[in-house]
Amino acid sequence: MENGLSKKVSEKYLVDGLSFTEAEARIIQEMTPFISGEFTVKAVKTAKYSELFTSEEESADRWFKCKLIYITLDEKSGAEKKTSTYILVQAAELRDAVKKLDEGMKGTMADYQIGSVAETPIMDVFPYEAKAEDQSKL
Repeated sequence: MENGLSKKVSEKYLVDGLSFTEAEARIIQEMTPFISGEFTVKAVKTAKYSELFTSEEESADRWFKCKLIYITLDEKSGAEKKTSTYILVQAAELRDAVKKLDEGMKGTMADYQIGSVAETPIMDVFPYEAKAEDQSKL
């Protein structure tokens, strides 16, 4: 804090991992250089995002959970079928998130509707990055 005292805080991060153990190890590795004193990982949960739209803009410092509803036609019955999915979008504010979502979906053949867009408490996202020795095996 500004007065020199330490304050306990809880923050949420999104980590791409194959298991809870890997996700916990990665967030500890990522956060250790930035935290003084002790810290603990209180919980690890599965998040179901089908896609991640990041932004290089400095003002895009928030993450928005966007619900997309894909509309398909059932060939047998001719009825519309709706399937929902969630996409995480990095943006400066709500209108910017919708704009970035539409930009990210350009070229998509499927019809879709935006069901909802809401700001999340996620502080940062750590996607999977292959290590040099992993890439040399390819």
